[in-house]
Amino acid sequence: MKPRLLVTLGDPAGIGSEVVLKALSNPAFLERADISVIGDRTLYQSAYASLKATYPHLIEPNSLKFIDIGVSSAITAKVIPGLESSHSGEISFRTLERAIARTLDGEFDGIVTAPIAKSAWLAAGHAYPGQTELLAEMSNTHRFGMLFVAKSPQNGWALRTLLATTHISLRDVPQALTPELMTLKLELLIECLQTDFGLNAARIAIAGLNPHSGEQGQLGEEEQNWLIPWLLQQQQRFPHIQLDGPIPPDTMWVKPGQAWHSSNISSNTDPNTAQSKAHDAYLALYHDQGLIPVKLLAFDLAVNTTIGLPFIRTSPDHGTAFDIAGKGIARSQSTEAALDLAIELANQRLQKSK
Repeated sequence: MKPRLLVTLGDPAGIGSEVVLKALSNPAFLERADISVIGDRTLYQSAYASLKATYPHLIEPNSLKFIDIGVSSAITAKVIPGLESSHSGEISFRTLERAIARTLDGEFDGIVTAPIAKSAWLAAGHAYPGQTELLAEMSNTHRFGMLFVAKSPQNGWALRTLLATTHISLRDVPQALTPELMTLKLELLIECLQTDFGLNAARIAIAGLNPHSGEQGQLGEEEQNWLIPWLLQQQQRFPHIQLDGPIPPDTMWVKPGQAWHSSNISSNTDPNTAQSKAHDAYLALYHDQGLIPVKLLAFDLAVNTTIGLPFIRTSPDHGTAFDIAGKGIARSQSTEAALDLAIELANQRLQKSK
């Protein structure tokens, strides 16, 4: 049975419709999954019309299963490509809201979300830090996390990075990081690696907070005061999982960088390959600590997946790109990667449910 996926169009003033149309023009996705698209039909067809001349092989909108959220023409008429507004924010909010509701009703196995603008949501009266929080709220999920996944085009090795804290200021990170939060994130990561990736004896690297992981308290005390004791406790709780850390943040990414660029085909069994020396997943303590290396290695290939939800959710790891919206030059590689990962994870869950 093919997994059933619902693809949102995101902010209609951004590049969402463009990257979705370009990605779904690859027939392999419709062969591997039962895919529907949700958004405003008028704006979707307008985006297609502007792209058709430049991309003659673009998939026809009418050949796709489409769910029209039915926005009034008074709102859609005020949406201008490249111009963020409360109108585009309202449309993208309604789109995701409807997508979540229909997925929770059992119509779909997962959602692939195109980018939205948080400020446009706020301008429309919807105060959420991002799509993740709305997904969690509507699905009544209290344990969730942002996992970034990317596969090396050189060898197929998978980089998996979970963020302990997400969209908060850097000065708030030390206060937000607690043993309770770290335990929640680690448990989520282990469950995800086992359920969605089939890694029952995973190896996980955990970053330190301070330079040199605190240099035994000389450059910060968090590691000595609680992070190292917490890590020893977790290793006792999960004896089948290899937990390494706290690894100095400036060196933690050396081995995954080598594994990403290695010319050898991915292998975790050959001890001589760069991939076997890297970890199965990385737990970063704050946003930039995890996402700078991810975007450096895999800017067009990284996928944001929300773990802990009762369904699959993936998203391309880029924003609305208002500066190039409507110009036809947006790249669809990250959206294709998000579709590919959603299909992979949904198939994994469908197999386990048999």
